[in-house]
Amino acid sequence: MALKPVNRRSVPEDVFDQIVGEVLRGEVRPGESLPSERRLAEVLGVSRPAVREALKRLTAAGLVEVRQGDATTVRDFRRHGGLDLLPHLLVRDGVVDVAVVRSILETRLHNGPKVAELAALRGAEELPGLLTETIELIAAEQDPIARQRHALEFWDHIVDAADSIAFRLMYNTLRATYEPALPALATMMAAEVGRPAAYRRLAAAIAAGDGPGSAQAAIDLLAPATTAILAALEELGDQ
Repeated sequence: MALKPVNRRSVPEDVFDQIVGEVLRGEVRPGESLPSERRLAEVLGVSRPAVREALKRLTAAGLVEVRQGDATTVRDFRRHGGLDLLPHLLVRDGVVDVAVVRSILETRLHNGPKVAELAALRGAEELPGLLTETIELIAAEQDPIARQRHALEFWDHIVDAADSIAFRLMYNTLRATYEPALPALATMMAAEVGRPAAYRRLAAAIAAGDGPGSAQAAIDLLAPATTAILAALEELGDQ
């Protein structure tokens, strides 16, 4: 394992991040054992309690299994990990993983229409007003990054109205993963956030309580930018 001493001001966070990186890169494979707490503390230059705390976080993340009096075994993150791993998977060693970006976009396009449908069926009376207010911000905004943030706020209201904790937690993770990439995506996202009329059609369908219409309006809104970005990623992969 290519572990390095960490900055003491950021332990056990740095311990966690380093081991996560090793596991996600496949440097330590599922079924293999991590070094002992004592050895990890020596290599990383930290205390054993700091290592122990990091291992607790790794266990909670589904990345390792710790058995009393036995070795700490690495688990297959594809089978046991959660959405909280997405930010770690998206950028590894300073490089964006194209496959992860693709999966996020596919999830967004798949979930968005269903969330919109649920919002149409479950939304509170104040929802149309909130959506209209946010759409006006999108329409008036000239800065492409700020416009994307207003669009995220628009979807925040819809996810709230859908009243689904599973969709809410998924959205939170996807947003946290996506937001750092806003500047890089500004040009391609213009095909979406630069279309206030598409947001208005979606808001109108939700306000009318039209579930199927809301789902279709969400597809019409999300599909153009998703298709453009996926095509660009495919071209990048070919290169």
